[in-house]
Amino acid sequence: MRDTEDFDSFYAMSSRRVLAQVTMMVNSRAEAEDAVSEAYLRAWNRWHKISQYENPEAWVRQVAYRQAVSTWRKAVNRLRAHHRDTLDQSVEALSPDHVAIVAALRKIPADQRRVIVLHHIAGLSVAEIHQETGIPAGTVTTWLARGRRALAAHLTDTLESDSTTFDSGSTTFDTGREHRDV
Repeated sequence: MRDTEDFDSFYAMSSRRVLAQVTMMVNSRAEAEDAVSEAYLRAWNRWHKISQYENPEAWVRQVAYRQAVSTWRKAVNRLRAHHRDTLDQSVEALSPDHVAIVAALRKIPADQRRVIVLHHIAGLSVAEIHQETGIPAGTVTTWLARGRRALAAHLTDTLESDSTTFDSGSTTFDTGREHRDV
């Protein structure tokens, strides 16, 4: 049986100190908090044994540090694996039209942006948008109209300030689906 009061006392006396020390060791408070929490959980699960150690705090600190290092190694390995998988892939440069459209999308309300993207980029019909999102078809239609007007205003502003022309037929997105009108 575990001695709850003994562990609680140990935790209260050492947790802030261990957190501060591990934070300094790994240079990240968030990583240290995760690692220290895991270390204290492991200590609690083995408290009958760890409480007999000469310095249980050193055990928790060592476990927390090792946990943080392990987490860091896993993150580095994921990045390396991702990098290996993408070495041979080339990414096409974004066209100025694409950049302008994305910038304009960021300026319109989220609801309008969502239905615009679903309809014009993903190629969903109004009925499919309704089915996927639960938004009534009439609302989808209204948001599409408002979103298009807002986009047009932002694109006109962008293009006038850039002194370029915009041919709406020149920008296409490969969605793998045939576009259907409302």
